[in-house]
Amino acid sequence: MTTNGYFAWNLADRGERPCVRDDHNALSYRQFADRVDAAAQHLQKIGVTRGDVVGTFLPNRVDLVVALMAAWRLGATATPVNPNFTATEADYQLDDACARVVVGRTPGGPATGRVELDPDELNITPDPTWIAPSEPAPTDVALIIYTSGSTGSPKGVEQTHANALYMATAISDHLHLDADDHALLILPLFHSNALYASFLPMMLVGGHLSITGSFSVRRFFTDVATLRPTYFSAVPTIYALLTSSPDIDDADVSSLHFAICGAAPISKELLDASESKLGVTIVEGYGLTESTCVATCNPRFGVRKLGTVGVALPGQVVEVVDPQGDVVPTGERGEVVISGPNVMRAYLGRPDATAATIVNGRLHTGDIGVLDTDGYLSIVDRIKDMIIRGGENVYPKEIEAAIATHPSVLESAVVGGPDPVLGEVPVAFVVTYPNALLDSDELAEHLRAVLTKAKRPTEIHIVDALPRNPVGKVDKPSLRQQTRTAVDA
Repeated sequence: MTTNGYFAWNLADRGERPCVRDDHNALSYRQFADRVDAAAQHLQKIGVTRGDVVGTFLPNRVDLVVALMAAWRLGATATPVNPNFTATEADYQLDDACARVVVGRTPGGPATGRVELDPDELNITPDPTWIAPSEPAPTDVALIIYTSGSTGSPKGVEQTHANALYMATAISDHLHLDADDHALLILPLFHSNALYASFLPMMLVGGHLSITGSFSVRRFFTDVATLRPTYFSAVPTIYALLTSSPDIDDADVSSLHFAICGAAPISKELLDASESKLGVTIVEGYGLTESTCVATCNPRFGVRKLGTVGVALPGQVVEVVDPQGDVVPTGERGEVVISGPNVMRAYLGRPDATAATIVNGRLHTGDIGVLDTDGYLSIVDRIKDMIIRGGENVYPKEIEAAIATHPSVLESAVVGGPDPVLGEVPVAFVVTYPNALLDSDELAEHLRAVLTKAKRPTEIHIVDALPRNPVGKVDKPSLRQQTRTAVDA
């Protein structure tokens, strides 16, 4: 098998089998292969070569996956950027990754030394005499996916070609995917979930991928009825929206064989309701960008333990350890650590952060979990202060840094507050400089220019002081309790 399997090589061998579609294109494998080669040739002509970074700034569409594979054909690395990012956020990622070319138009326009290409400008007809560069090595970086750490600065997670091939293969095997499967991709392609649960497994096994635009409940049911997918992957918020919709009663979802739930914990009650109303098995999994995507997952066939996130995928070792790194007895709580071929190469340009996260080959997740006697993992808490808003990771430190850019702000603290649909939403507590005149509306308007909507606090409280613990640190548990008390009142 080649380095990437069928990710960017041998696609044309499948001929006219349906490969990928969106609202405007429906391509066979041969047509998709031609589009990838034509785009690779275009990128090569403007100077992209092995080791360069190609960014995308696109909503979900065929051109995005064409650009990813075109970069790989050249031995380049791809970094997909959230198309909802502000200019500040997009420039940070593209500058940090040293992107040479961006497919898409960023809000701030191209930076010095960076080329932006409208996707409609990409060549679509390849030169048949073109000779592609040799394939990248397994240890070469395929993707740089950005996540935020406890410092609030987004970090680039380097996922190698070996990581990518392992993950697509492991998921395909674990979920028994084959060429007859058809994935409906509804999650954003700048996240690992969409790439590894839908896109790459279909490319590996020769299945069919349907890419949808912005998610809506009505559109989802229409797409399932007309496109006839066999599975989809979603976050708990989407399942809550689907099961609470009156449209579900008359929806034709008979083509679905199963579904996947990840990115955030789902309650047993919602899982039961979703399975009952959709009439399919929903397998819950767990992972993080640093583990490429999935570390554990309940099986599609066999024993599923609701309330757990399943067992380790083959080839991985998932353990629960104490603060000294020693494995705790079965049934006891500790930090979840992961080792295996799915562990990232590194945080881009951050050797200290890498060394703190990967210790003796084990990825420290920052999550607290419990393993049972059968190896099923339950996630019981988060060590970090991360907020999971509708399946998206939102990091308080990044929001606090944005709040601090307002000249009237002395300090702030952001915590997760409860939300019946999204699970958690950011809530900010802000202290101003003495005699400064600042209200929550003015600060909210300020944040519109520097934060994506998902990161903006839903509530901003201007307070005289932040609560602190005995050692002088901000007492965030107290603030979280305040948000829950206000909801219950």
